Amino acid sequence: MFHNSAEYNATVTDVRRVQDDLMIMQVEPDDGPLKYQPGQYTTLGLLTDERRIGDVAHSEAPHQQLIRRAYSISCPILDEHGKLLPRESRRYLEFYIALVRKESDDPPSLTPRIFAMDAGHRIFVGTKAKGTYTLSPVQSDSDVLFFATGTGEAPHNAMIHQLLSRQHAGRIASFVCVRHRRDLAYLNTHRELEKRYPNYRYVTLTTREPENVDVQHPDYVGKLYLQQMFLKDRLQQLIGWVPDPARSHAFLCGSPSMIGAPKREPGSDYSFPDPKGMVETLIEHGYRLDRPRDAGNIHYERYW
Repeated sequence: MFHNSAEYNATVTDVRRVQDDLMIMQVEPDDGPLKYQPGQYTTLGLLTDERRIGDVAHSEAPHQQLIRRAYSISCPILDEHGKLLPRESRRYLEFYIALVRKESDDPPSLTPRIFAMDAGHRIFVGTKAKGTYTLSPVQSDSDVLFFATGTGEAPHNAMIHQLLSRQHAGRIASFVCVRHRRDLAYLNTHRELEKRYPNYRYVTLTTREPENVDVQHPDYVGKLYLQQMFLKDRLQQLIGWVPDPARSHAFLCGSPSMIGAPKREPGSDYSFPDPKGMVETLIEHGYRLDRPRDAGNIHYERYW
């Protein structure tokens, strides 16, 4: 029997388990569709007395409470006929969620409960969408580059849908790095988009397939990361063109180590982490970080 707490204001309408640690979930708010800009996020929440999957460490709460976490709003992009899904026809929100199996003093509290849910389950969803990680700075003829690790491509799905729906004139390339090919939940959708839209490319990289880790493998290439791929010759080979920073915008979402967000040091400008992330890589290629009161063309999502 599903929990029917007054804390909950939405119903899970569909759950697709991509693999044991990865799922796509659709949620329909009781009060109708949530207004949001593609790229924004909202919160999901479950009470601490909800059932959890049994093989993941979890945190215990001293009393009943609602656990909330921020999740970017994703998008299926295409309907069952392979056409761009009309946004106004959707009452649900789509979320792309990875199960956290963190072995630490602060084990995960929400995802083990989310992964125990099925369609029909009640859930809390935020009543407002938040975030400035949107396409607002992008012009109609701008080239747009998306870089993501794992479920970090969730907001990019919604943004790509918006670009294609408004017949974006510029070129679009989406790069996604995952551990295994089975982690590419939206792969077939993006391959179909490549067939339908000549200005769109989808590039995938892996880090833990046999050819990434086994030096004896006949096709051994080593671990592939987005930062290493951003070279003129390699970009020309992968997407057929070399992005020009004078007319491009880059969007980064996912692992903090991939993003490589700079930190401001006392008495100085920004310092970058080691190893190098995409922000520093893009700056070296002529891109500028988008900052408050100093517009640039490198944009990254912030959850931390």
